[in-house]
Amino acid sequence: MSAQAGIESPYDCRLTRGGGHDRREAASTQTGEGAGSGNGWDETKLPPSGLDRWFGLSVAGPSIATEFRAGLATFLTMAYIMFVNPAILEKAGMDHGAVFVATCLAAALGSLIMGFYANYPIALAPGMGLNAYFAFTMVPELGGNWQLALGCVFISGLLFFALSLSPLRAWLIDAIPMCLKLGIAAGIGFFLELVALQNAGVVADDPTTLVTLGELSKPQAWLAVAGFLLIAGLAVQKIPGAIIFGVLAVTLAAVALGLEPWHGVLARPPSSPCSSCSLCSSRRWRRPCRFMPLRRRSSSSPA
Repeated sequence: MSAQAGIESPYDCRLTRGGGHDRREAASTQTGEGAGSGNGWDETKLPPSGLDRWFGLSVAGPSIATEFRAGLATFLTMAYIMFVNPAILEKAGMDHGAVFVATCLAAALGSLIMGFYANYPIALAPGMGLNAYFAFTMVPELGGNWQLALGCVFISGLLFFALSLSPLRAWLIDAIPMCLKLGIAAGIGFFLELVALQNAGVVADDPTTLVTLGELSKPQAWLAVAGFLLIAGLAVQKIPGAIIFGVLAVTLAAVALGLEPWHGVLARPPSSPCSSCSLCSSRRWRRPCRFMPLRRRSSSSPA
């Protein structure tokens, strides 16, 4: 759905909890006013489609084609998370393919709920920043046990959900100054930039200065710089999907140069058979379950 801040309509179509129902009711009211009133549907026109009745497009203004183009542009803008999130969480010991599938499923489910239930023009996906904190801070502090770290994330999610149901959420957001919010976003961006430069080999750790130049003679470093310049140029030209286009271009160039093996385009979802799962041991299931089980920590594992 298009990223519009509000709805220009003579009807009270609020985008709040249950706002989607308000928009659909307003659309049905406008449809039932009849022709000749200036606000309803003309009798010579076809009745509204199912999408129009559900989302109230005739009240909001944009057409289905406009919504489709806006959704495609939104997908191209945020699709880079499919590649970056697995690359970061892989450093914590998690399976790259499993994280890729989980990232796609989480983004799809969150966006569908936001669109069909809340009827709000916002797409949801795993965000950057906390994934790096999870991989480089939480997991090392817990002795490399990413399963335990995921349990902590689950508990924190429950606490944040309970917090969102109380007025304390709005109080906390309003209490943080705008300058501090912008500073936090900028700090997270610089941290992710440092991680990317280190993975590309542009910078390296140094015991004296903490950070120093890496081996710039390697083609991986120059390919990363070229990809950054390509993304920056596309972003300046305001081309939708600049990040995903840059990622795809660098990936194809790395495959062509022999720097990265070709894994194909389509693949089955990753699976991890487990003996403790009743679904895997059942004869009615021919394939193992599609999730990675949480294994118990042995007594010799670090705390």
